[in-house]
Amino acid sequence: MSDWERSSTARVIPPSRPRKLAKVPFVELADGRLQGVVSSGSSAARVYVSSIEAGGYGFACSTNNNRRCGGLAMFCNHIRALVKEAVVQYGAERVARYLRVECADGEPDAEALLTEMAAARPTPKVNEAAAPVFSRFLRHLAYMELSPTTAPLPEMQWFPPTRAVA
Repeated sequence: MSDWERSSTARVIPPSRPRKLAKVPFVELADGRLQGVVSSGSSAARVYVSSIEAGGYGFACSTNNNRRCGGLAMFCNHIRALVKEAVVQYGAERVARYLRVECADGEPDAEALLTEMAAARPTPKVNEAAAPVFSRFLRHLAYMELSPTTAPLPEMQWFPPTRAVA
């Protein structure tokens, strides 16, 4: 049994390349979407929750206060940044596979993915994912502030302790 199998921590798959977290601090492939939190280019206090659905490429972008992004006629700069950082985090092939994007020109990159998805003429959607994605982002930040330990965290224990029946 290896050391990581005996520890109380899970193995983390490293990103395909190191990411700069200032622009896109949170990106995930979850719930049938590429989704994440993107910093505003104009205000340090504002962030956007952006997402693209797998398959149909319906997209959404709004602030954490549910104000729709002003550049959302097509893929706005926030969505473009999200796709680029997802490619850095997961690799272009994995992102393409998850979103079900068929790239004709060999190995895809972020621009090729965006071009192929835009060619399908996706439509903007209501950002129903904003609240849960932003909540996961805040939870992610809370865990980042903890000091490293192998002691169990109560909120990470999925199964309640069992008691002996007398």
